[in-house]
Amino acid sequence: MRGLILDFGGVLAGPGSDMDGLSSVLAGARTRGVRTAILSNDPGGPGAQWLRELGDGRLVDQVVLSGDVGVAKPDPRIYRLTADALGLAPGDCIFVDDLSVNVRGAVAVGMVGIHHVDGGATADEIAILLEVDRDGMQGGQAPTW
Repeated sequence: MRGLILDFGGVLAGPGSDMDGLSSVLAGARTRGVRTAILSNDPGGPGAQWLRELGDGRLVDQVVLSGDVGVAKPDPRIYRLTADALGLAPGDCIFVDDLSVNVRGAVAVGMVGIHHVDGGATADEIAILLEVDRDGMQGGQAPTW
């Protein structure tokens, strides 16, 4: 797997989220050359500038907002568009979302899907798929979750 795409609301922020633990996973993946993105059904517009600013290496490589591109999850086009933004084929990407309908949409285009329920379990699944120890995702530091 060469790409890791995460939903924002419900995975990185909001109820059930794990920003601290999963941002560490993102950082660890990026240091290993894995391309990363946030894919959100955010409406975009000027109020979403702070979310866009998480891209360009600040937290992830790319941020794709449905309001900016005119298509929303679970439409297959948005998953392909996000993979394209990373320079990858959908089959090279892991997609994480708290809504199973969105995970099914990603799987339908060839991505590996993870249904996020718990930060620790999600981190474990990502580590398995990226073939690294979960501690290895931390760059050798103790896990924060």
